[in-house]
Order: sequence, then structure tokens, then C-alpha cells
Amino acid sequence: MKQITRVFALLAAGALLLSAFVLTGCKKDSGKTLYLYNWTYYTPDSVIKQFEEEFGVKVVYDDYASNEDMYAKLKAGGSGYDIVIPSGDYVSIMMSQGMLLPVDLAKIPNSKYIRPEALAKATYDPAMQYSIPYYWGAAGVAVNREKVPEFEESWNIFARTDLAGRMSMMDDMREVLGDALAYLGYSVNSTNQSELDEAFRLVNEQWKPNLVKFDAEGFAKSFASGEFWVVQGYAEAVYEEMPPEMHDKIAFFIPKDEGGPSYLDSFCIPSGSKNPELAHEFINFFLRPEIYAEFLDSFGFPATIHTTAGDLQTITPYYTAESLVNCELKEDLGENLELYNQIWQKIRFTE
Repeated sequence: MKQITRVFALLAAGALLLSAFVLTGCKKDSGKTLYLYNWTYYTPDSVIKQFEEEFGVKVVYDDYASNEDMYAKLKAGGSGYDIVIPSGDYVSIMMSQGMLLPVDLAKIPNSKYIRPEALAKATYDPAMQYSIPYYWGAAGVAVNREKVPEFEESWNIFARTDLAGRMSMMDDMREVLGDALAYLGYSVNSTNQSELDEAFRLVNEQWKPNLVKFDAEGFAKSFASGEFWVVQGYAEAVYEEMPPEMHDKIAFFIPKDEGGPSYLDSFCIPSGSKNPELAHEFINFFLRPEIYAEFLDSFGFPATIHTTAGDLQTITPYYTAESLVNCELKEDLGENLELYNQIWQKIRFTE
């Protein structure tokens, strides 16, 4: 009898193991897919992998190089994405055009970690009705210390004729004109024609002649190769292209006194999302302190929007949150954006 009992016990145990295996297998492969549309190299692969394993889903990551590219694709019918990460001015535009679904904060309890000062900057959506802050940062200037041992931390470094042929600025009108406006003491969102004309002259007559080109995508590779010695761009891109043992050759700064344009990128759920519930899960997962700290460490960011993740960071950020104090968010300029377009066309396509 004991032997029979033992057999039944073994069979029961086997059945439990099989059930556990089946259930685990289901969790590992729910058949769901999250479609994430984000900036190039802006979500660590390790974070995506952890989310896939924990929730038993697949994440498809498509990327874009500018807000304009993202917006144009969605407007042209590029639907099906569950999460996009636009900057604040485009969050405002997309909200006004009904391109976003409302966010359910009850499903994102980790939104409690968002810094109040970050929300204060999100004047277009301070209650997080359609967007959840992802990261607040700014482009700056990377300098090759070996080739340029002495320099002033100013946007006007691009006026240095001794560096002509060794510098680039981004192919981004809001960034370049914003830098010029900030250097001149004006708002990066100015719509004053005389101020914009002054910024145009500064860029076109003093900065542009020293540049090899305007480049928003390849600047980091050109800097890493030694072709360019000074570039306007994003710190994470520059440091990513350089091996760690060469990082001490890089000086990166955002002019503290002058300020400049900054961006507040945010999680948004497009109106065409097929998995809004999964989108909420991902946003909440990403804002876990340990996961967000992993994101910060991956790109050398300071903890500008998260209250506790900075305490868990293991590396020193490439720039400080304090360097952003005098920076302004780029705002939705509405019809006045055409003023910038006209100036930018003259800068980019005339000799």
C-alpha cells in the first residue's frame, strides 16, 4: 500500500510540476507585443529584456532622430505604436490634435517619484493627463581636451576662427537658434523679429563659417574619430562612441550662465495604441527606482525628473542637474514656428 501511495504521490508531484511549467510558460510568452517608438539609443536593451521576461511579452523598438520625424510618421498613418516619447513642445501639439490617449495614473503608481519641479516645467500638462516625464536634459558642447586645451564654456566657442573646419553644430533649428538667442540674453522661445534677426546674424556670420556642417546624427562618430574637435550635441551620444579609457579626453558643458534650450521628453500613448494596458505597465516598470537608475547609468544622465533613482546610480553623470538651471524648455510656438523656419532656410541653404 505504501508503494502504491508513493506512486500516486510521484504522479501528483509530476502533475504539479507540469502545471507549474505550463503556467510559467504562459507567463513567459503571453503573445502580447509592446510597440515602442522612441529616440535612437534612448532605452537600454537591458531594461527592455527585463520587462519582456517579467511580463512575458515582446517589445518591438522602432527609433527616430527627431520630433519632426516621429510626428510626420504618426500623422501619415504610422499607427500601432503603444508608446512614443515626444519632447514637450510636441506633446503640446499632439494633445491639441487629439493624437494621444489619456493616461490613467492609478495604473502608474510609480508616477509618485516624478519631481514636482519637473512637473512645474510641463506647463502644457502639469497634471500628467496625457504625458509622464521620461527625462529632462539638454544638448551641450563636447570638446576634445587634447586638441583644444583652453576654451570658454560658452555657445560662442563656435565663433573661434582658429577651430574652423573642426567643428559642427546640430541640424536642428530650435537648438541652434536657441543657443544663439540664449547667448544674446534672449528667450529660446522668442518670437520677437529683431531678436531673431540678431540670432540669425550671429549664426550665419560668426558661427556657420567655422563649421564643417550641420549634423544631428553623425556628430558623435565624427568627434570620436578625431575629425571634429568641437561639436554641439548630446553627451550620451558622444560618450557612447568613445571607449571608457578615452573619456578623460572629453570635456562636455552646457553654459551655466547663458543657459540654452532644454527638452522634457515624456511617455505618451498614441491614440492608435492596441495595447494601452501594456503601455501603462511599461511606464510604471520604467519608473521603478532601480530600473530608472539603470537607465540613468546607461546614458550618464543626472536624475533630473526622479526623486530617488539618483541615490542608486553607480556612475558619475556626464553633466549635472545644476547645469540645467538656466535652461528653458522649448515651447510649442504655433504659427510663429514659421519665423524660425524662414531663418533656418536662409542659414542652411544660402552661402
